[in-house]
Amino acid sequence: MASEEELFANIDALLAEEPQLPPPAERARLREAAGITQARLAQALKSTTQTVKNWENGRSEPKPPRLEAYQRLLKGWAAKYPAHGAPAAVPAPVAAPPQPVVPQTFTGPAATEPAEAAAPAQAPATPAAAERLARPVATSRRPAAKKAAKPATDSRFPHGPLAVLDDDGSAYGVDGIVLDCPATTVPELVEWTLKESGLGAAKLNRYGKDSDPLIVLTAAAGVKLGLPERLEGHEQRRSLRLPEDHPVVKQVAKAKWQLTQRGFGPWARIYRKAQGRDRQCVQLAILSWDALDERSWPGVSEMEPADIARVLGVYAQRVITPRGSTAVSGLELMTALRPPTKAVQDPGTGNWVSGYNAGSLGAEPMDPAPPEATPEHPVVVNSGWTGGFLNEEAYQWVRSVETLTDEECTLPFAVGLDLNTAFLAAAARLTVGLSAPDHFHGPKFNPKIPGSWLVDLSHIELDPRLPSPFTPDGTSPAGPAWYQTHTLAYAQELGHDVHPIEAYLRRETGAYLDPWHDRLKNAYVDTLADLGVTRDLDDRQFLAAMERHKQADPALAAVLSAIKATVKGGVGKLRERPQGRHYKEGERWPALQRPTWRPDIRAAVISKARVNMHRKLNNMVKMTGLYPLAVLSDCVVYPSPGQSPLDFLPYAASGKPQPGGFRLGPTPGLAKLEGVQSMLWAVGLMEKGLNPARHIKGGDAVLDEGE
Repeated sequence: MASEEELFANIDALLAEEPQLPPPAERARLREAAGITQARLAQALKSTTQTVKNWENGRSEPKPPRLEAYQRLLKGWAAKYPAHGAPAAVPAPVAAPPQPVVPQTFTGPAATEPAEAAAPAQAPATPAAAERLARPVATSRRPAAKKAAKPATDSRFPHGPLAVLDDDGSAYGVDGIVLDCPATTVPELVEWTLKESGLGAAKLNRYGKDSDPLIVLTAAAGVKLGLPERLEGHEQRRSLRLPEDHPVVKQVAKAKWQLTQRGFGPWARIYRKAQGRDRQCVQLAILSWDALDERSWPGVSEMEPADIARVLGVYAQRVITPRGSTAVSGLELMTALRPPTKAVQDPGTGNWVSGYNAGSLGAEPMDPAPPEATPEHPVVVNSGWTGGFLNEEAYQWVRSVETLTDEECTLPFAVGLDLNTAFLAAAARLTVGLSAPDHFHGPKFNPKIPGSWLVDLSHIELDPRLPSPFTPDGTSPAGPAWYQTHTLAYAQELGHDVHPIEAYLRRETGAYLDPWHDRLKNAYVDTLADLGVTRDLDDRQFLAAMERHKQADPALAAVLSAIKATVKGGVGKLRERPQGRHYKEGERWPALQRPTWRPDIRAAVISKARVNMHRKLNNMVKMTGLYPLAVLSDCVVYPSPGQSPLDFLPYAASGKPQPGGFRLGPTPGLAKLEGVQSMLWAVGLMEKGLNPARHIKGGDAVLDEGE
């Protein structure tokens, strides 16, 4: 920190310059030319405020007039000369929350308007909140990207859904605002968040609940609040928790706050029981405890706090305020869009009571049918079930090298195609069961009824150059097996008879995942568009845009990665397995208490995704005569005369893509280039029994099996 003499010298120089300040427009131009950014104003104000605090804490005499004048000058500049393109701050009434100043380099997130958004209610702001200063902040220097119109701001949550807290008390929010947070303990942080921060988000459905505010702690902020910088132990770090006798846990309990059963881990939820309709809950995410998994949020935990706030803010406004891993958020989004209950009027008393919300999964957990469960599930263990299980999983298939022709082997390249968010595409207009399963013997197959059917498909002859549509490994069925409705409906589509032996079917049905699909599809397409990959590009332009989209804006590229992980993880959470070394077979594990523990819905999504893939493979044979080399979930590898998909995909004489096969494009279900290798490389892997689709990108692909 500068000495007192140097500080006062700078003050005198700045005060002398102040009367000669040019007009705002000219000043903005000069500021850019000289490289004097809004960040310097923010940094100067921060250091001066700290100097004032130090003066007040260590001196008995009043502050020098020059120091007070410098403070006023900096605050005035921040208000009078906001970053280029941002409106000047307007003085607010004393009771209003602090008004943010938008920095020049920030591109705010856009969100799709929820179909059933709640009408915002005006909440009173505290005087303490009004006195706090919302400061400008500069993020990384990137050209501003085009953005869609932002949704109307909810007056109850003027500062957005979340903030990233650093150790100097700066809480970085969306749209570039920075709030001053005076908290020095976790209970103080919770109180400040609920009473003064203006953070939170409106519910996504009229019958749902507002999103709790999220505070993300940097490593230094966590240490300042008394948390260890790292959680150490034998288990995965994301599974670790603070011990109950840790001082911070004791502070939380002493202040009469509660922790959920998850305890104080990387994603800690701190709450008190709701008073009437008002929730009192704050979500914390600790960055140094691996709250943001590198696979789902690549590079985000290493970003500056303002950029982390930007990434999470875009995700929150387009998807949902993060409440845990992307898998947890994917599951929470289902419930937020289809709340289990709504207020209904009791005809007898006239009182309003909680009732079932049609189209949802209800408020109580539901046991699956034995073949839909996992081997360790109580339904299986307690009944002694030995009738087999549903095996609807993603493809892991490699073609036998004996089926390769000389013509295929002489082609120079192997090209991998990847389907965009294949599980999300499968969730569109997907009818699933909403009620408990009923057991039937010898039923007639009906492709419109969701459920699990025991059928023998082993008599069906299949082309060995294509994977079987009925099994994940692509081999022919060996005898009677359990199948989800979509798999059998596709068997009928291919012209085969289907005669079920028995079935577990659901009478009440609905397109439960429709709003989930629609919101995530919009988030995916809009984020790709912000990265320069738009729907109006032709196939050649699309391939070029996809090559450079991650470099266009690393922050938005991380949002795109998180959206894809939300889809896969959300589907996987529908059949979450027991965790921990102490679990014993036959016990109920925590996930079974959720209405969203629905392995039958997971099976329906994966079955439809696998059927969609096989349909395209079959159509490619009819249109081009090409057979795939391998398939891994939503990635397929083809032999090709060139290094581009354009060299083998089917196109009409007009130049338009042929419908039915693989088509390039940015929307869910369309394809993009996954990678290119030599045909010799692919055949070498196939001879070893390895899957070229796993390595075509140049690394080891992650199997998208919804786990």
